Amino acid sequence: MIKFMMKSFMLTTILLFGVLLGMQLANNGMIKMKGYEDPEFLSAFTVSQTKEGEIKASVLGSKVRTLDLQQKQEQLEERKAFNFFSSFGKKFADAVHSAINKVVGQ
Repeated sequence: MIKFMMKSFMLTTILLFGVLLGMQLANNGMIKMKGYEDPEFLSAFTVSQTKEGEIKASVLGSKVRTLDLQQKQEQLEERKAFNFFSSFGKKFADAVHSAINKVVGQ
C-alpha cells in the first residue's frame, strides 16, 4: 500500500511539474511570437486604486465599470431565469434537512 501511495505521489508530482513547465514554455513562446515584451501582456486581470480611493479594474484590456456591473445585476434580476436543477437541488436539500431534523428530534 505504501509503495502504491509513493508511486502515485511521484507520478502526480511529475505530471504537475510537466504542466507548470508547459505553461511557462507556452508563455515564453507567446512573448517570442509577439516580438517584444509588453508589461500589459502578462496580466489578464488587473485591479488598481487611485489616489481618491476609487478602484479601477480591467479584464483582458477592457475597463470594467461599476455601472456596468450594476446594470448586469439588474438585468439578471429582471429575467429571473428558472433553472430546473437548481430548484430541484434546493427542494432535495430541504427535504433531507427536514428528514434529518425529524430523526434527530429537533
